Amino acid sequence: QVQLVESGGGLVQPGGSLRLSCAASGRISNIKIMGWYRQAPGEKRELVASIMSGGRLNYADSVKDRFTISRDNAKNTVYLQMNNLLPEDTAIYYCNLRDILTGQDYWGQGPQVTVSA
Repeated sequence: QVQLVESGGGLVQPGGSLRLSCAASGRISNIKIMGWYRQAPGEKRELVASIMSGGRLNYADSVKDRFTISRDNAKNTVYLQMNNLLPEDTAIYYCNLRDILTGQDYWGQGPQVTVSA
């Protein structure tokens, strides 16, 4: 079993920055995808950014050039640096780990990010 613990949510003004972190523990596969999803009220959960074990990165077009995903393998922690935040970025942000070998998805608790003046 894998546990994901997130931190870093909160309230920020438009144009501001916020950094999310997600620490993984437990039986972590070497073949996996880790990433961030977000979900606004009444909307479908969408992929924000992801990173594969081999280092391939993927970003949603709406956050490209503003958000950066990174990982500290020694700490089993993935980060999402969010810059130039917009009100449209307001959502619950979920950390995700997908074990490719088993097909199992693991999710963090989903802190709220609110961008408002």
